Amino acid sequence: MESHIQVGSILIDDRPMIARALAMKTEPCLGNWSLVLFPEARVLDRKARSAGWGFFFMAREVKAGFLGGATRQNIRKAVMRIVARRPTWNFNCLEVTGIKTKRFAAIPYTVVSVHWRHLQPGLRLDTLQQRRTAQRDAEWARS
Repeated sequence: MESHIQVGSILIDDRPMIARALAMKTEPCLGNWSLVLFPEARVLDRKARSAGWGFFFMAREVKAGFLGGATRQNIRKAVMRIVARRPTWNFNCLEVTGIKTKRFAAIPYTVVSVHWRHLQPGLRLDTLQQRRTAQRDAEWARS
């Protein structure tokens, strides 16, 4: 079944420890990224906090646009472009915060907005080095 990305969707970098610790239901979506299934995505922050984990929200909005309407395939491609230019901060989640279709000279275009998020044990954001180590460990576990 193909994932449907919409406003409020949370994608998480596949890290088995996170999925096991928080008992999340996910489905593969974009390469190493999985879509957290609803209603899990809505309660993820509360679930993480009750387990002593932090679910950090990064204020900077990231956008990708395309010509045409908001079809599943186009939204997926836009999110793939955002994931491909992933910042060097090694955050392990992103949340889709906007999908807006507009028109310019009668030509429709759509803009997908996301915010990077990070899910980890503890309530203080790990250092960049710790996040990079966790990323390398996750990549090693996948291979």
